[in-house]
Amino acid sequence: MAQEPQSRTLIVGGGITGLSAAYELVRLGRPAVLIEQQAQLGGVIQTETVDGCVLEQGPDSFLTAKPAAAELIRELGLGGEIIASNDHGRVTYVVRKGRLVPLPDGLMMMVPTRIMPVAASPLLGWATKARMGLEYFHKPPDAHRERSVGEFIRQHYGSETVDYLAEPLLSGVYGGDVERLSVDSVLTRFVEIEAKYGSLTKGVLAARKAAAGREKAAPLFQTMKGGLAQLTAELERRITPACQVVRHRAEAAERTSDGRWRVRAGGEWIGGADLIFACPAYAAGALLNTVNSQIAALLSGIEYSSSMTVALVYRQDRIPALPPGFGFLVPARERGVLVACTFTGAKFPHRVPDTHAVLRCFLGGAGNEAVLDSSDGDILSSVLDELHALLGWRVEPDRTRITRWRRAMAQYTVGHETRMRLIDDIRSTLPGLHLAGNAYSGIGIPDCIRTGRAAARAAAAR
Repeated sequence: MAQEPQSRTLIVGGGITGLSAAYELVRLGRPAVLIEQQAQLGGVIQTETVDGCVLEQGPDSFLTAKPAAAELIRELGLGGEIIASNDHGRVTYVVRKGRLVPLPDGLMMMVPTRIMPVAASPLLGWATKARMGLEYFHKPPDAHRERSVGEFIRQHYGSETVDYLAEPLLSGVYGGDVERLSVDSVLTRFVEIEAKYGSLTKGVLAARKAAAGREKAAPLFQTMKGGLAQLTAELERRITPACQVVRHRAEAAERTSDGRWRVRAGGEWIGGADLIFACPAYAAGALLNTVNSQIAALLSGIEYSSSMTVALVYRQDRIPALPPGFGFLVPARERGVLVACTFTGAKFPHRVPDTHAVLRCFLGGAGNEAVLDSSDGDILSSVLDELHALLGWRVEPDRTRITRWRRAMAQYTVGHETRMRLIDDIRSTLPGLHLAGNAYSGIGIPDCIRTGRAAARAAAAR
């Protein structure tokens, strides 16, 4: 093997995590090699503009409450491109008995903070509403015990709240099964509130009272006017040519006798001092199997779900008015193929001209992944049938885009935090190895950016 730069860092994975890591290394003046098997960088962030409509094939936005994404965008000089969700028009519907029922005002996820809107809502029955009221007197647990999200919410608010609030809300975010997702990893703040107050309602109300008047409420979501690919394209531009990009699949990884790392890609070995895995955990596990079988098994054991997006573009003069709001969620109890649907122009008006409407539909997720094997024609027919039943009209779209994402969303199932402690313990015995991405400590774009940049700083510090 030819002599390699002593400080070079290898990055496996060219999605937003790997690009963020590469950018940070370039910013710090450190040499890097980015290895990505796909012809296009950016991973699940892929944007297309059709008839003036910005269509995201993967994620369409990021949470404002997590600052890493907005900070990076502004650092890149793209702050003027950030747009916020149209929150004054934010109404989300949940399907109940085949009808679109708006989520009542005053809910924080599935925690009620206002009595009258919840009491008046037909989404939940009176027994559940009474239980929500009595939850205020829930006592803190005697000892911590890890539970699934479903068990946790059921203990506080009952089964109907799981079915018509927790399940559809978290399916839209995680594409996961609430009976298997870990509440410690997915709803960490709620676990902390329970430990302090017992009642989630009491804790949320106390937090709101403490924050009252301190600052103006921020929009829930932010994104980029021209699509999130603006961010990945700018990162790619910033790392070129300082970071070498190898467009081959990573075939093997090794730790050399002198404690350095090397990766084989395209039949050639590439060496470096540090190795950042910014790819799915199962891909990292497969590559690390010959280095350390224990960490490989732990990484490979992190589950992933598969999903798909179906974008439907209509000319506005061809369709009736959409219900006011951002879109709707379909609980598992009511589900056909649709998991959720976003009315893109209502959520982000800058992305859809007044002449058009875009419905962005989500399918798949845990337990529903077989739909990805259906033909585009069958998928489109099923989606249009369900939209007809829910919206009352059926019009063939002017444009469609169907995108499948196989094993793309990590699942934080019960035991995730224990798994992460074991992974970190083993990783500490393998100097120069770094892990970043949505499999570890957060699934959103800000989490990927945060962990990618942190891994790069850790590599540079060595």
